[in-house]
Amino acid sequence: MVKTTTQLGKLEIAILECLWRGGENDAQSLHHYLQGQRRVSLSTVQSTLERLFRKGLVNRQKISHAYRYQARLQRRELLGSMINDVVRQLGGGQLEPILSSFVDYAEQIDETSLNQLEELVAQRRRQQEEQD
Repeated sequence: MVKTTTQLGKLEIAILECLWRGGENDAQSLHHYLQGQRRVSLSTVQSTLERLFRKGLVNRQKISHAYRYQARLQRRELLGSMINDVVRQLGGGQLEPILSSFVDYAEQIDETSLNQLEELVAQRRRQQEEQD
């Protein structure tokens, strides 16, 4: 079960990025990779992996003397979970302010993003019509 997904630290996100790109990995390999990006100790990587495990965001399997970790959710699934959390926490049961904010955000990025949003909505409507 995934727990509190809206509160992810920078290192947690960096580790998830590594797991999404490289698949299953152990703490030592992740530490080695992250050393190129930031100063972080092996014990910090290990404790961060433990936090991600407790949050339900990674699976782990003990092989010999070390755990191997794998992202439990793909990036898209995690984003969906985080959006659901925000909607529950801040939406107050009303979707209009959230949807309006999302459209405003897409518009601020650039015109292409707003066009992509329109196309995604159109695709989803076509898929629903095909299912009916």
